[in-house]
Order: sequence, then structure tokens, then C-alpha cells
Amino acid sequence: MSPSPSLVDTASPPIQSRSLRTDLPRVFSGIQPSGNFHLGNYLGAIRNWVRQLDLYDNIFCIVDLHALSLSTTSDGMRTNIRNLANILVASGVDPAKAILFVQSDVREHAELCWLLNSVTQFGELRRMTQFKEKATGNDEAVSAALFDYPVLQAADIILYDTDLVPVGEDQKQHIELTRDIVNRFNQRYGPVFVEPKPDIKAAGARIMALDDPTKKMSKSAANPNSYVAFTDSPETITKKIRRAVTDSGTEVVVQPDKPALSNLISIFALLTDVSPAQVQDRFAGKGYGAFKSELAEVVVDAMRPIQERLAELQDAPEVVESVMTSGAERAQAIAGAKMETVRASMGLGLRPRTTHPVASRDQP
Repeated sequence: MSPSPSLVDTASPPIQSRSLRTDLPRVFSGIQPSGNFHLGNYLGAIRNWVRQLDLYDNIFCIVDLHALSLSTTSDGMRTNIRNLANILVASGVDPAKAILFVQSDVREHAELCWLLNSVTQFGELRRMTQFKEKATGNDEAVSAALFDYPVLQAADIILYDTDLVPVGEDQKQHIELTRDIVNRFNQRYGPVFVEPKPDIKAAGARIMALDDPTKKMSKSAANPNSYVAFTDSPETITKKIRRAVTDSGTEVVVQPDKPALSNLISIFALLTDVSPAQVQDRFAGKGYGAFKSELAEVVVDAMRPIQERLAELQDAPEVVESVMTSGAERAQAIAGAKMETVRASMGLGLRPRTTHPVASRDQP
């Protein structure tokens, strides 16, 4: 894994020096500031963001409004937002190559969500698999925000004329709904929004829990041994890897009937940039003990530069504050221009408005 940039590198340069690359496809992706941020977040999303910085026109967002779909406190929210911002920068999300901001700092997200509700069908939201799983049959008691979550997600994406959305397989249904919303809106009001496509990675998109390979590694898991947190010490990481559940047998192989071992092999392969088959060859005849011991070393080595960078950023909070403030200003300029077009297309208000071209790449 490449080393993290220095504190000097992270300092946010002047806005005008960081124009978006309009010749590249635009990517938008968001991550919730909730729970304990972990290795699954890194391998499933953050690392891909970093590795693709030079390939796309990037907009990345800490989606704090989405986190309101579950019970929160103001102090907990502030802490989680700051921690996640630090993690993103420490992991290598370069503010010179991406806009990075907090969702609620750009109020157009919430406004567009309400407007998109008018072209979203109740039945579509009721069929969302993720809502049904999280509501767990208790629909009458869950927050309406959880039900409307996919519409806000659609607003996040299409507000920036996004071409590609990096998501896991579990979010594919939401992107399909977003495309339906775009088509319905454009048919009713004209060609206002770009129809986005999902960008689902074959490897690393879904890292499973260390204690249960049938469940995704989760920030909100009750058992801390189910994930490797960014705040875990090398000793704690090693213990968690050694305690990770395995399957029957002794061979280190990827097989459908060995989901726990396949998950651990995937983590090893991703962090060492080799294929799962190469991991199998490396540990042929060595057994689970040798594999877990080396895997623990690999995870510790991968987390170390990020953790060192995190310590620097925590001692200099003004660095990330500058990055996020600058990012919000740039995002708001794009979002504000887009919303002028949206309001005009829907015939809202009486105040004279300035419209902007569809799928514009207007710069702050």
C-alpha cells in the first residue's frame, strides 16, 4: 500500500487551483458517519476511491443526513463526522484530486430529495430490500427517513450529473431506482438529469464479518471482534485475526463451502495485490495457523501508515477542517447551479432564475 501524504500535502490549496477535470467521467460516492470505521470500509470503498483518483472527476461525500435514518445524538454525530473525515484524508483521498465535503453543508441535497419524492412511487420504496432488512418487519415503528433513504441517495448522485457510482452489490437496487427516477423526471420536465451507472468491483466490494461470514462487516456490529477498526492496536488486530472463524478442514482454499476462509483469503489478496489463487498456492500444505499469523501481519502493516497519519491529523484538526470547508464551497457552487435548472424546469417560484446547461461541469 502506498504511503499516505504528508501534512503539507493535505493542506487544501486555493479553490481556483483545483478545477475539476471535465474531460473525465464524473464519480460520486458517499459514506455514512456512523459506528466504528473498519477494514471493510477501507477495502470495500475508500481504497478504491484513492486508486481511481486519476481516472475520474471525483466528488466524495460524508453523508450525515443519511445517518439520521437511525437514532443519533448531536455529540456522536459531530465526533463521527470528524473521525471519518480524518480517516478519508489519512487513507489518501487527495483534496487536489477530489471534492470532499459533508452532505449537510450543501443544503441542495435535502431540497432535491423533496422534489424527487414527487416522481418516486411509494411501491418502489416499499420494495427496497435494504429497507425490509433494516425494518425487520417493524415498519410501523421505523423512521420515515429510513423509508425515504433511497430518494436522498438519488438526489446525492444526480445533483452532480454523476456518470458512475462506486457501490457494493447490496446498493445496486438503489442505483436502479435512481435511474428510474431520472427517466421519470426527464420525461415529465425535460432532459435535466444524467442517468448514472453503478460501478461494482469484482473484488473487495463486500468484506464479511470475522465472526460470521454470512454477514457483511458492519460499523454497527455489537461484537467488536467482527471487524478490524482503524483505532485497533497491532496487538488487538492480531488477536481478532487469530480469533476469526474458519471452516472445517485444514487447507487454505477458496471454495463455496468455505465462506469464512474465502473471506480471509480475499482480505489477504486485496492487501497484498495478488489473486486469491496465489494466496492458495502460497499456503499450500501450511494450514490455518500459519495463514492467520501472516494475515495478521499483513493487516497490521496495511493499517500502520493510515493510523500514523490519523495521529498527525488529530493533532492538527485545522487541516481537515480546511479541506472540508473548501470542498463544501466547491460542491455547493455546482449543486446550486444545478438546482436553478431543476427549479426552473419544474416551474417553481416566481423569482427570475438563471438556468445552466444540462449535465454541466460548471466550476466554482
